[in-house]
Amino acid sequence: MNEDGLDPRDWAELRALAHRALDETFDAVAGIRERPPWRPIPPAIRAAIAADPLPRAPADPSEVYGTFLERIAPYAVDNRHPRFFGWVHGAGTPAGIIAALLAAGMNANVGGRDHAAVEVERRVIRWWCEIFGFPETASGILTTGTSMANLIAILVARRKAAERVRSDGLAGEPALMGYTSMDAHASLAGAFDVAGLGKAALRMWPTHPNSELNSHALRTLIAHDRAAGKQPFIIIATAGSASTGSIDNLNELADLAREEGLWFHVDGAFGALVQLAPSLRDRIAGIERADSIAFDLHKWLHVPYDCGAVLIRDGALHEATFADHAPYLQRNTRGTAAGEPWFTDFGPELSRGFRALGVWFTMKTYGLDRFGELIARQCAMAQSLGERIAATPSLELLAPVTLNIVCFRYVPPRPSGEPDEVSERVTDELNARLLIELQERGLAVPSSTRVDGKLALRMNVMNHRTTQADLDEVLAAVLSVGKELELSSA
Repeated sequence: MNEDGLDPRDWAELRALAHRALDETFDAVAGIRERPPWRPIPPAIRAAIAADPLPRAPADPSEVYGTFLERIAPYAVDNRHPRFFGWVHGAGTPAGIIAALLAAGMNANVGGRDHAAVEVERRVIRWWCEIFGFPETASGILTTGTSMANLIAILVARRKAAERVRSDGLAGEPALMGYTSMDAHASLAGAFDVAGLGKAALRMWPTHPNSELNSHALRTLIAHDRAAGKQPFIIIATAGSASTGSIDNLNELADLAREEGLWFHVDGAFGALVQLAPSLRDRIAGIERADSIAFDLHKWLHVPYDCGAVLIRDGALHEATFADHAPYLQRNTRGTAAGEPWFTDFGPELSRGFRALGVWFTMKTYGLDRFGELIARQCAMAQSLGERIAATPSLELLAPVTLNIVCFRYVPPRPSGEPDEVSERVTDELNARLLIELQERGLAVPSSTRVDGKLALRMNVMNHRTTQADLDEVLAAVLSVGKELELSSA
């Protein structure tokens, strides 16, 4: 290293290593089908990582890269793989790799000040406001993901309900209450915790059999809380639940929020992006009426992790919730410290990475129409898979296929006279084993959830590399390995 800093003495040598790393990264993505979607970390590799000593002295970058290739790269939860169906993970893109490299090279802090990275994020936010029909006065900010985006929206709604909360806290205020469905994401209760409201302040009301929020029961609960001296302040709808992909009736809930004078927030972590697919857009009708929308761009837009977004209809209220001009962050009308408002005025972080470049690069490279086509195709593939499962005697479809998530299980024959609770326990245990076998054999990576108390294999069809042949292969593997486990348990 150069004695005066951290730059190399030999730029050509480092440049060669960087070119090699980029080439091998692209090779890994191009050859993704040649590897399993997941494999366990061998004990020796895990032990080597755990025993890695504190690095006091420098090492050659090529040696560090070699260690990465040996111990880290082969043991990913490889959401890049076309047979990775677990949770709700984006697959990344080649364009995103370039964007991540360029963003790292710029090393921009997008918390504020007057520079191009800030302008790119502003432009990206305006694009998404346009997509969802938000007005010019709306605001937004990119986040680590929808968990942080939900928190920001709840804090803005809290500020509207309790104007002096930033100076006085919630002491002396009526208990603020929020409402959502049992299918809502766990991050919402976590956000209520972080916001100082308490998890119990988020009423999670039982849903209809189709998983939609029961708005009649919700109306009754709001009236009950008001009569008890509490202050309802927010209704949170789900556009694409994590377990099954179910969608609340957004228009119905928007009407209720307006009638009750409550903030209307939509958690659209992945489901909001069906706005890009004209054939599916009606499923989230009403999202344009929200006071705030949270969604992820590292899911169905496949930008590099991590990147979510929140849009707030009332931009002035959004800024009033977070802006705080410390003297060491003096703003100017000219020079580097110009460019108000800063993004730190719209969220809790001052130091923020250049996430917007990945979004900008992805949207510009592929175009939104292409993403709309991909989303529509993947939802059609999931619908077809659900129909095939429903028509297969040894499989059971456990939830309607609303978007791209298919929840099902392998069902072994039930012995004559076996009690229901025994049969359900045996079926759960078999499917739990089946899930692990599929993963450890490198056949596919589904995840699991529970639907009406039953353990479900959960397949999220989101990877842009997934083909019909991949789904055929996975379904055949489920039937084959399921039968093998059934026979071994007999």
